[in-house]
Amino acid sequence: MASTAVQISAFVLTLLGYAIIISSTISNKWKTSSTATAVITANWIFEGLWMNCAATALGSVQCKKFSSIFILPSHVQACRALMIIAIIFGLLACVISLFGLRCTKVGSSDINTKGKIALSGGIIFIFGGLSSLVAVSWYAAIITKQFYDPLYGGLKYELGDALYLGWAGSILLILGGAFLTCSCKREKKTPAGRYQYDYSATKNVPSDFKHKQGSDTAGSSKAYV
Repeated sequence: MASTAVQISAFVLTLLGYAIIISSTISNKWKTSSTATAVITANWIFEGLWMNCAATALGSVQCKKFSSIFILPSHVQACRALMIIAIIFGLLACVISLFGLRCTKVGSSDINTKGKIALSGGIIFIFGGLSSLVAVSWYAAIITKQFYDPLYGGLKYELGDALYLGWAGSILLILGGAFLTCSCKREKKTPAGRYQYDYSATKNVPSDFKHKQGSDTAGSSKAYV
């Protein structure tokens, strides 16, 4: 019963982390920059993996998709690939884990078989979380390096909200996958045709019964003499 509760909790964590990873991937706020000189003339520029946007204090927002993947920096292309891999791994792990949960009637009814399936789903969740964690951390490291580089002549950005979402989603995926993996315990089976005697039951026999049984045995032996 405890393993079932752990599996359900782990699966909920992974679903939450998976949803956060998707929202982080499609977000346009991986990095932000403000050119505010006054409240009225404030301008914000933010950029994601798929497009960059510009917003003003009056509320107007204009976004433009990247025209070609070949003009993007290499780290952006790599982060795109890693986040897509994380989403694919997460979807695959969700489907596999559903077959491995003890509370579901889908798939095999054998507990050991379900444990192996849940173990596979947990491992894939961990790989997906690590993939997104590498992408988010790499992107953040590039932004931080450019921001503190005095020789960098381009526009300096700061960490966007999508990076924090990516970190949170990655941690939830890794934790949920780890809990799902640890909840899979193989149960011992008694070999067919053998009866396993419970020796601990003899320890609970009252001492009076043992003494009486011993005296009856001694009396019967004297009767034969």
